[in-house]
Amino acid sequence: MKKIAVINDISGFGKCSLTAAIPIISAHGIQCCPLPTGVFSNQTGYDSFKSVNLTSPMQGFINEWKRLNVGFDGILTGFIPNSAQGEIISSFIDEFKGENTVVTVDPIMGDDGEVYPCYDEKSISAVKALAKKADIITPNVTELALLSGEKPSVSYSLCEIEEMSKRQNSPIVITTGIMIDSEIANAVYCNGEFRVIKSKKLGEHFSGTGDIFSAYVLSEYINSADIFTAVKKASDFIEKAIEETLKNESEKHYHPDGIEFEKFLDIKK
Repeated sequence: MKKIAVINDISGFGKCSLTAAIPIISAHGIQCCPLPTGVFSNQTGYDSFKSVNLTSPMQGFINEWKRLNVGFDGILTGFIPNSAQGEIISSFIDEFKGENTVVTVDPIMGDDGEVYPCYDEKSISAVKALAKKADIITPNVTELALLSGEKPSVSYSLCEIEEMSKRQNSPIVITTGIMIDSEIANAVYCNGEFRVIKSKKLGEHFSGTGDIFSAYVLSEYINSADIFTAVKKASDFIEKAIEETLKNESEKHYHPDGIEFEKFLDIKK
């Protein structure tokens, strides 16, 4: 069975990070091997939360995986709260990336033209270093600008996004959450080709859609879909789940509980 190592935190509520990645990857017939970076009572978008930082035991977990002599078809990284975890994850990639292992980094650092308050320069540098080791990166527009050494903004044109994508070390760059009139788009740059894949803009902000997207795209890609098809299928899946969510929660501006994707997990049909 194919395996993807997912290095991220896990939340009891909020359907993000590992809580989202595990069912998505499993539904693709791939074993999800979680390496938790932290445990949260609920994701941080709620009014309050409790958490346990797992930076200290991470290396011990990794050492046990080395003893098992395991290998992975994919490695997926998400939220990195500190530079120490960044260094651990960087070493993990060096140790476990085989000739055919696809490394995907979601370079979480900010959104809407702003860097997240929990990030300092060391944390940002750690994320940038990881992105340089990736086969696929999935930044939003703000994060693509940060990776490119540009001032974060939400007003970059598609031409500017394409140029910044070309400047990345990763062979595949998927820029997510681009607003185009009444639609939302993901821009894919791969082997010199740049395509924009659009979806309906539904609602406002939903927890976990980025985690679902990166897990879905990597799973499809490992299962031999080309990257443009993988992005289209992931976008369609999220659109359906948001439509379902809005049947019950249409008045909310922000949806901390995440989207109702579970009933669409019969992915192979």
